[in-house]
Amino acid sequence: MVDGVGGIIVETEAYHPEDAASHAFIGQTPRNRAMFAGPGHVYVYRSYGIHWCFNFVCADASAVLVRAIEPTAGLAEMAERRGLADPRKLCSGPGKLAQALGISDRHDGLRLDSTPFRFTPSTDPLPVVIGPRIGISKAAELPWRFGVAGSAFLSRNFPT
Repeated sequence: MVDGVGGIIVETEAYHPEDAASHAFIGQTPRNRAMFAGPGHVYVYRSYGIHWCFNFVCADASAVLVRAIEPTAGLAEMAERRGLADPRKLCSGPGKLAQALGISDRHDGLRLDSTPFRFTPSTDPLPVVIGPRIGISKAAELPWRFGVAGSAFLSRNFPT
């Protein structure tokens, strides 16, 4: 959650610094410096100059892009930020998710375990589907996209 607004993460994509699609692939720059800050930091970047994308930094400048959540808290605030009310469309894509959660560059480099974030790992195992990443042109074939099987809140269905 971000300032009490959030939900259950239902879709992610992984990026490793040796992966040509990773922003860390070219080494540290002012834009991607949060990726090199160590595990537990947040990496936020602007995609196509239009919307923000929200990532969790992992070991060795790897990152996990949060692609979609199932909204469970702060739905009215999300709907106001997004200008729509359908819960399935509030956070079903990285740009939509960031807008709904109020994520921007002011969050880049912050620690995930401190304000305004509250991250609680699930205690219930969920069935996961795996597939190729989407929305990228390099290394898109890697099976590094993960989603909760059967979720109605995914950004896009997984191939069968």
